[in-house]
Amino acid sequence: MPNRLEHEDSPYLRRHADNPVDWYPWCEEAFAKARREHKPIFLSIGYSTCHWCHVMERESFRDPEIAKILNAHFVSVKVDREERPDIDKHFQAVYRKMNGRPGGWPTSIFLTEEGKPFYAATYLPPEPRYGLTSFSELLTTVRDRYAQAKARLEQEADDVLAHLNPVKDKIEATKLDTSIVSRTLTHAKTLFDFRFGGFSKAPKFPQTSLLDLLMDVAQLQQNDEAMRLVRIQLDHMAKGGLRDIVEGGFCRYSTDDRWLVPHFEKMTYDNALLSQLYLRAYHLTSHDFYKTIAFETLDFLLRERSDGTLFYAASDADTDGKEGAYFAYDHDEACEAFRAAGIPESSANDLCKALHITPEGNFEGASIVRLDHPEKSEDIPYFDTAIDALRRLRETRTKPFVDTKFITSWNAMVVTALFKAGRSHRPYLEKAIATLEALTEKLYPDNRLYHSVLPNATPRIEGFLEDYAYLGEALIEAYRSTLDERYLIKAQTLANQAIERFYRNGFWKFSIGEFETDAERYDTSYPSSLAVIVDFLQSIASLVDPVYKKFVFRSLEICSYDVMRQPLSTPALAKAVIRYLYDDILIKGKEETLTPYISNTDRLGYPYLFLRTSDNDGFMLCNTSSCFGESESFLQTTTLLHTRIGADQ
Repeated sequence: MPNRLEHEDSPYLRRHADNPVDWYPWCEEAFAKARREHKPIFLSIGYSTCHWCHVMERESFRDPEIAKILNAHFVSVKVDREERPDIDKHFQAVYRKMNGRPGGWPTSIFLTEEGKPFYAATYLPPEPRYGLTSFSELLTTVRDRYAQAKARLEQEADDVLAHLNPVKDKIEATKLDTSIVSRTLTHAKTLFDFRFGGFSKAPKFPQTSLLDLLMDVAQLQQNDEAMRLVRIQLDHMAKGGLRDIVEGGFCRYSTDDRWLVPHFEKMTYDNALLSQLYLRAYHLTSHDFYKTIAFETLDFLLRERSDGTLFYAASDADTDGKEGAYFAYDHDEACEAFRAAGIPESSANDLCKALHITPEGNFEGASIVRLDHPEKSEDIPYFDTAIDALRRLRETRTKPFVDTKFITSWNAMVVTALFKAGRSHRPYLEKAIATLEALTEKLYPDNRLYHSVLPNATPRIEGFLEDYAYLGEALIEAYRSTLDERYLIKAQTLANQAIERFYRNGFWKFSIGEFETDAERYDTSYPSSLAVIVDFLQSIASLVDPVYKKFVFRSLEICSYDVMRQPLSTPALAKAVIRYLYDDILIKGKEETLTPYISNTDRLGYPYLFLRTSDNDGFMLCNTSSCFGESESFLQTTTLLHTRIGADQ
């Protein structure tokens, strides 16, 4: 019989509904049962596109003997980390405190009946392997220890919780100054892989916020070296593997140094951020290939990850129990598909060579499609026909599972990307406006923000700081692309709500309520909520009311020691510091005067530039404290702008 998870909204939780484990969702009923029966709680946290979550589910949670132990001696609780990031962040901090290193997923936590954590692990195999004890053996050990030494476990749990968020007697602050710009590049060069791009050995993540920071440095200092690092990485990521050449979109990360063999899950946030990154690189270099990649990535999201209004969370890496099976090709099947598409034999062989489809393969005996020079794909005979043939071949396979929940922050990232693309290609602008309207209607009804929802469901979980921050960013981009004041009005309302809910004298909370967690300074798979909310408030200060700048300064001051010392550890916050120091520049004028130049703003050479509607005739060049230039033409204004930038440099 299905367990209680069959009634949950989360696709991840529902995937465990047929387990023999007597799962509970996170709820008071589960904790009441633990207290009533004096049983420890087994908490398992994961998400629907997590490979090792699937492995543990197949190996352990479907196993009748393991389920028998769990059901007899524990209360088992399942959490979707994407649905409840507050719970996940709390227990990731618990794991880090207990183990002295970052955790991962699945997260396996044992709690007392009062909900206090006393043991933390990640993936646990059904029998001893990888240097790990077996799950069943661990369950037996925990059961016995809980029965025999419960008081000691409770004391250990209290010690962990007491040290989880220590109260600081004083704040380590330092002066914010523009030396952060040169140190950013110096530090980046010491970490950078000049052969393949990236800032670490495998596994390699795109680290979009770091590349975005380097593009700021390139613009502010007219520094070709900073841009060279960005281009090396963008070029290698585009070759195939991390980037899916057949269907478009990027996978989550690369398991090797060359960006060839990815972890095949595709996350909406990665694709939103990478499309923005490639589009910005196009504006800075005029290299059309980067624009092609940006548009291809957005088209993938619109085609494969949307219900026509909003965007789904992610797709799986596994199909039929095997990672990557959907994406890689056998040499003979690819050659046959090419022949069936009418490609001559000699050209089919050349295509296989060009696409790195070989008999021996480059991934577990099969081949991931890859190009040595993807920017020259149009020079390869029958290339489009071959890609279409490979796409049709995938249609015969089991498609990866798609988690269909809509997450506010991730949808807002896509909206931001669409608005930015819309300044270069109008159909994206129309889609951005429609998606933003659908997002606010569904997840921001009556000015009350929610975190996520399933199609045709009603949202229940209220928004976290990242939802306010990223939606605010999207509203600012909406104004930049349309000059419609209504977006600024809604953005200011959202900013005020975020300050009221999450701001505490310079400190920001990610969540409040059941789990009060601090806003993270460090970027993870996407820029930290702290950095994005600060950036959002800088925009509000420039466009609406300078009073918001005091929140920006106080937030940055508290983080100043960490950011100034190691800017690459907090790249999105480093970007916010640099923006604060250099200040925004605004070109002011009447709406009808400014509107024809909206699409020009991405190419004017300064990263913190806005058009701002006003009553003055002509064009006025200003920063957030004063105006310093006036002219009758936009060309004259941009000349003044470049003179100003040159003087600052």
